[in-house]
Amino acid sequence: MRTISSRQNPLVRTFRELADNPDPTGERVLLDGVHLVRDAHKSGALFEVVAIAASRLDADSEEGELARDLDRDAVDVIAADDKVFSALSPVKTPSGIAAIARRKVTAPPIICGHPKAFVLAAVDVQDPGNVGSLLRAAEAGGVTGAFVCGASANPFSWKALRGSMGSALRLPVVPGMTTDAVINTMTDAGLRIVAAVPRGGENPDELDWRGPVGLLVGGEGPGLSEELVMRADAKVTIPMATSVESLNVAVAGAILVYTARRQRVLP
Repeated sequence: MRTISSRQNPLVRTFRELADNPDPTGERVLLDGVHLVRDAHKSGALFEVVAIAASRLDADSEEGELARDLDRDAVDVIAADDKVFSALSPVKTPSGIAAIARRKVTAPPIICGHPKAFVLAAVDVQDPGNVGSLLRAAEAGGVTGAFVCGASANPFSWKALRGSMGSALRLPVVPGMTTDAVINTMTDAGLRIVAAVPRGGENPDELDWRGPVGLLVGGEGPGLSEELVMRADAKVTIPMATSVESLNVAVAGAILVYTARRQRVLP
């Protein structure tokens, strides 16, 4: 296992550059924290490099145990002086282990080609935490794939990956497409498109969620554009007290996904 002790080491720059400029394709990702690094290892991701703070390696810690396991699996593991690790880690309170890994990129038609397709499209969701939370709820609720499109945050930025708690590494996710391209892909695959709107849509419990479905949720503030809503096959609105104007997009997405799940898991 190699060691580094200087903040001027090129590896520090490599981590910082990927933190500041995430790969738009999502093929190359920065993972921070033992949970994400372990999930990537279990999912078969290929690691470019793993860095661990020297103090965590020396101590009886989860990070140290994982680093030793990865080293035995012939992964390039670097032990970094704690101050050096703080310099390469993107978080204010370093977790003790971070990695750069490569994940398999999914083609858009594959997202919609699942035999029981239930596809989420996050449109213009600009907060990476909300993107991550949406993907976490999507995987938990049985969504088979997701598009993160329009002006949305990159779902494979380190902040979004932490928010998804690893779901973005397991769920097929395609980032960076235009909303028109996503709608066309869904339509060509025969998905019935459901648009989430703040008012005027069907009650989620009364909507038919069975069969191939694409669910569109809009970003913070304006939500889905009128043009996108017009292209949908159905509209859905979550009932709320009159004093509440709207829900956080991640909360709304989770409610709709789990409402759909109640129908879709039935025989």
